[in-house]
Amino acid sequence: MRLLLDTNALIWWLTDDPKLGRRARALISDSENTVATSIVSLWEISIKWRVNKMDWPGSHFAALLEDQRIDILPIEIAHLAALEELPFHHGDPYDHMVLAQARVEGASIITSDRRMADYDIPCISVA
Repeated sequence: MRLLLDTNALIWWLTDDPKLGRRARALISDSENTVATSIVSLWEISIKWRVNKMDWPGSHFAALLEDQRIDILPIEIAHLAALEELPFHHGDPYDHMVLAQARVEGASIITSDRRMADYDIPCISVA
């Protein structure tokens, strides 16, 4: 299974936060699954860090990924095209790109955001 971690799922995995439930942890740790996070999530973290909403910048979390077998998914032209075709169910631009990337990559998103399920892209709850 291909998994794409949304920003909260990524943070909770890397900080061992109990908000990340057993099922999500099992899927992420299963070596049969391919796990990635979007560069967009790291960008979002850095922006929040710059306005004092995060304790660490995205580069801190990116450095932690080296030991976690979690790939960083760059933005490709195909992702932009998929983004342009998404319906507009809510206004979070970071989520929109993660959704587009999941669609192109054939991945399921591990997320805490229930609104992402409105996009007909497989989502797995962090709970």
